[in-house]
Amino acid sequence: MPLTELLKKRISTRAFLDTIVSDQTLKKIFSDAQLSPSNCNVQPWQIHVVSGAKKEELKNKLIEAVMSGNPPNPDFNWGIRYSGIHRDRQYGSANALYSSMGIQRSDKQSRLTALIRNWTFFDAPHALFFTMEKYLDIMGAVDMGIYAQTLSLLMADNGISSCFQGALGQFPDPVRECLKIPGDFGILFGMSFGYADDNAPVNKTKTDRAPVKESVIFWE
Repeated sequence: MPLTELLKKRISTRAFLDTIVSDQTLKKIFSDAQLSPSNCNVQPWQIHVVSGAKKEELKNKLIEAVMSGNPPNPDFNWGIRYSGIHRDRQYGSANALYSSMGIQRSDKQSRLTALIRNWTFFDAPHALFFTMEKYLDIMGAVDMGIYAQTLSLLMADNGISSCFQGALGQFPDPVRECLKIPGDFGILFGMSFGYADDNAPVNKTKTDRAPVKESVIFWE
């Protein structure tokens, strides 16, 4: 599929079938993703992919951490508070998501239930965690973003849906323990992936994009 069509078709999928992605397909996708560019070719990404029993074990540990009442303790700064147009877009995205699920703004319990599904990986058969050495800071995060986009598009090209999730970086301790991640590595964010449940209302969510004139300035 042409790249433009992939970009138009890709969405943040939040409901999956239980169909697993074959090992052969996974290895091909992740091998191709290694072609992603990075600053000085440092290739800082260290990706942990969980499936099967390990995914279920980690899901249970994450839910326990989330429900403990303890605040998130991410390895990197997730404390940003959006303002202005960015806040407006954030609200617009949330409104589109909850509207597709038929959840009213006043229905706090249903919104909380929907939020917690982040840590169940939206029932996807696979999830992954983007990690890198902490000292790499913003430069490593830039490289990781490039890699993540490449990976997402490669998945889409193979009929695999995904959802990037900052939430999967908010409670790193269970992840670090379960996956034996060294202390000098940080968990930046995660992704759930698999084959989309096309009948799920949540997967009908559509978010808009700002016109290019608001984002790009052409100088001559």
